[in-house]
Amino acid sequence: MNVGELSLRPGPELEAFVAKLFSASALAELALLAACLGGAWLVVRLIRGAAARPGSIWFGDRIVDGVLFPVLALGAALLVRWLIRDAVPVTVFRLAVPILSSLVIIRVGVRVLHVAFPTSALVRALERTLSWVVWVGLVLWLTGLLPLIVAELDQIRWTMGGTQVSVRALVEGALTAIVVLVFALWVSAAIESRLLAVEGRAADELSLRKIAANATRALLLLVGLLIALSAAGIPLGALGVLGGAIGVGIGFGLQKLAANYVSGFVILAERSLRIGDLVRVDNFEGQITDITTRYTVIRSLGGRESIVPNEMLITSRIENLSLADRNVLLNTVVQVPYGTDVEPVMARLADVVRAVPRVLADPAPSVRLTNFAADGLELTLFFWIGDPENGQANVRSEVNLAILRTLGEMGIEIPFPQRVLHLPAGAQLTRPAS
Repeated sequence: MNVGELSLRPGPELEAFVAKLFSASALAELALLAACLGGAWLVVRLIRGAAARPGSIWFGDRIVDGVLFPVLALGAALLVRWLIRDAVPVTVFRLAVPILSSLVIIRVGVRVLHVAFPTSALVRALERTLSWVVWVGLVLWLTGLLPLIVAELDQIRWTMGGTQVSVRALVEGALTAIVVLVFALWVSAAIESRLLAVEGRAADELSLRKIAANATRALLLLVGLLIALSAAGIPLGALGVLGGAIGVGIGFGLQKLAANYVSGFVILAERSLRIGDLVRVDNFEGQITDITTRYTVIRSLGGRESIVPNEMLITSRIENLSLADRNVLLNTVVQVPYGTDVEPVMARLADVVRAVPRVLADPAPSVRLTNFAADGLELTLFFWIGDPENGQANVRSEVNLAILRTLGEMGIEIPFPQRVLHLPAGAQLTRPAS
């Protein structure tokens, strides 16, 4: 059997190829292949370390689902096949190399899409589609059907703009475009991870890093799209008509979408809203966790998340509790009976509130007599906190408990509603019949 012919035309010799898989030399090849896989696993384990790297393209969530493991295994298999090509008939490695190559293609596409679009449901469908296409292509190649299908696709032709176009050329162009776009996404994901790496004082520049990452991804995708269109045989001059059509579409039907994208870049550029700020938008209060080019994600302290279009953040009134100063003023109200000497009580309460954890000493807490209520003298306690993202109700509860303990120690009862009923002379109260 001619080895070269088997590589080019595996279909006619499929039966002989399967028979050789059960020969004695195939067992030695299986042992060498297992050594290649084990060596690749060990190298990745040593490089990666014990900790998982879920956001890494090279390492993946586990050792074997990243790109580095199949790449090392493929490289080792190619090296071993080259070394033993003259010693024994190569059979197992002739099957293992295309399988590992297919695994590399799948891992690259899946990991890049997963890192570039981690929360997209469409990406999951694309990952499954890519896996099916690659494995079906491998089966067709091993069975010898792929060259026949490619030849048939090359026969299907039509004229487009004076140029002969075949289905084969379109498929090859589409595959080239996919490769270029995946590479562009890979580069943009690597640049974005570098830009968003926050250490020390660099956290204050997170918004600028975010806009740089978004602009870099958009630029790389644009360049990749242009290269992909050229590779697919589509003239770039035709994009002028397409650009005009897109402009008309934006002018009529995509105004809100375009406004949100522009607003996203404006927000990131002027830094009026930053990731980590505590804001209140349309009676929804929470912390900004992400600013994309189209929307902003605000997470409340209760765990709910609000997706706010960026245009709303530009055109509406937004309360930013963290823009210039993270300190937030809180207050609580308590009543003491009429006749109480309020001045020492006010001084004592201010000292007690100052000792509560999370209450700032500067600005210092203060107590004011704010109202002569129907049932008692109303005292309002004002105090500041510097970490509103950790909650406000909990610190207010601690302050109220401290006030309650202090009033109890001073022998002061909090008044409750009491009413005096005046009856006409001679009138008597009667109990209603049961």
